[in-house]
Amino acid sequence: MSGQRDCRLVLLGPQRRPSLDKVVAGLHLDGPFATITAGWQEREHADEELDRHLGGRATNLALWSRRQDVLDRDPEFAAAHRRRAVELTDLQELYLIGVRHTSRALTELRAQVERSERAQRFALSDAEEVLRSLDRRHLERVREINAGFYDATRPHEHPLIAAHRAEVAQLLTEAAAVVITGGHVGELLDALHLFNVVPAGLERVPVIAWSAGAMALTERVVLFNDNASRGPRAPEVYDDGLGLLPGALVLPAAHQRLHMQNTERMSLMVRRFAPAVCLPLDPGARIDLGPDGSLPGSAQVLDESGNVSTFDAVSGRVAADG
Repeated sequence: MSGQRDCRLVLLGPQRRPSLDKVVAGLHLDGPFATITAGWQEREHADEELDRHLGGRATNLALWSRRQDVLDRDPEFAAAHRRRAVELTDLQELYLIGVRHTSRALTELRAQVERSERAQRFALSDAEEVLRSLDRRHLERVREINAGFYDATRPHEHPLIAAHRAEVAQLLTEAAAVVITGGHVGELLDALHLFNVVPAGLERVPVIAWSAGAMALTERVVLFNDNASRGPRAPEVYDDGLGLLPGALVLPAAHQRLHMQNTERMSLMVRRFAPAVCLPLDPGARIDLGPDGSLPGSAQVLDESGNVSTFDAVSGRVAADG
């Protein structure tokens, strides 16, 4: 994991028992703070507790409300936005059919214990490569749809969007730190991109993020839920993130939302998304990245066996194997 950052990036576990005030005090941050709660959607401004933890010095960027304002007042952009949403939903659901079938094939192949060990290993390797290929091609198509949308709509030429972007940029310039909360990661990403909250706008100040906010900072956002009402769902690639956290896959509330005791399933996840490192972020977790964007050696990660280890141990093992 590498990258040039002069400021600190802090990832937290879900804030059910908030520790944000202690984190801010430990970093000697006095504010003002720019907060991004777009993942909360219509509850975006229900941020009184968040503001208290930030010493009453928080300014909500109101990205979700700004986006709703654009969709309400710019019918041409809103129509294009709806068309893109439908196409992306169709693309995601069709991709998931392939992922589900390939995941079932892997389960069936693992059960073929009476077969030649070598032949079974080859078959499993081929099926895993099919899964990785589905992921790669899906993300490429998501990028194509998004690029086509922005090329066609040219948001910077819409006066209302341009005005919102200018206001957001000014608020970010005035902030001593940025706090990004959880919620719906798709809504959060859409608002971040629409109002041009790009890495260049975040790299000059410390960023504290958790749950969907932490996911949005990665290069590749992956959705997962082994405890879905209809049974475990295979992890699914969703979209590009902002890329502030390269080489990492963030797994908020991992022990709640993943069958962590199923090391075979966890091991597949590690191999599938390699070389990215899988970071379980459970309640109480905290990871402070170094000035260069590197993970601390003590950070908890999943290793190739599907067990929780440390970044130092995994990195050492990779170096030894190399």
